[in-house]
Amino acid sequence: MEERRRVGAYGVVGDPSGRVLLVRGSARADFPGVWSLPGGGLEHAEHPAHAVVREVAEETGLTVEVTGLRSVVADVVPYADLRVALHTDRLVFDVIATAGTLRDEGDGTTDLARWLRPAEAGELPLLPFTAEALGLPVTPLPPGALRRREPFATPPADRRLRFGAYGLVTDPSGRVLLTMIAEGYPGAGRWHLPGGGTDHGEQPVAALLRELVEESGQLGRVVDLIGVDNLHNPAALGPEGRPLDWHGVRVVYRVAVDLPTEPEVTELAGGSTARAGWFTPEQLADLRLTEIAARVVDGRPLGYRP
Repeated sequence: MEERRRVGAYGVVGDPSGRVLLVRGSARADFPGVWSLPGGGLEHAEHPAHAVVREVAEETGLTVEVTGLRSVVADVVPYADLRVALHTDRLVFDVIATAGTLRDEGDGTTDLARWLRPAEAGELPLLPFTAEALGLPVTPLPPGALRRREPFATPPADRRLRFGAYGLVTDPSGRVLLTMIAEGYPGAGRWHLPGGGTDHGEQPVAALLRELVEESGQLGRVVDLIGVDNLHNPAALGPEGRPLDWHGVRVVYRVAVDLPTEPEVTELAGGSTARAGWFTPEQLADLRLTEIAARVVDGRPLGYRP
């Protein structure tokens, strides 16, 4: 099967009575009749927080404001008839409704938008990520729920979408672990957060812990989710040897290494990491950091607002 990637942004919208807002897949959807959180795929270069605001408005008529990032998960759906395995990275935001009147989408991939109590939602066919986000049992979808027959569009040759997981990694003494970007990669020579792109079928937390071992030889544990960063470089020059229009979505976690060792790059030759090191807070001021590393180690928010 051909492996494809997609990134989507979704919103958990509640009301004072404890109900949650859900939408139902229309006849045009991949899963007609199945309910999910409102949301959908990112447009090229679009920040996930912008995408969830746009998608909720399109599907429900409500204007929402993002208040935080609840979770990040991934799933793979095999489209056997199309010989495509679609990996979707899903960012689930907490949002609040600030304006608008609830309505159904007129001519899109959803046909109903409803406020439902958790018990009511639990009686409906739900996409697995939706059930998980709401703390409901994840149950198999009805047979034949996946009905997409239209082929997937061919991705533009000059564009790339990359989803990555990175960490603010610390040890018990408060040192911060950073990795230096190797020659031939954007940002070469700067110190960066440990982490990297997720593989097809890989969950972001698993990817981060794998990258941590490859880039530094450290064993870590994820403590919490910090936020999401959006990167658009319309002419990035990397190992491909020609400029490409890159869109990167990077989720950042807080990671603890309880038994730190001397950092050692263990990934295969040709990787993007030249070396790794532990640094005290005082030493960080003298380092050339990437933009995202500087923000995260300074404790500045990554930001969610459009």
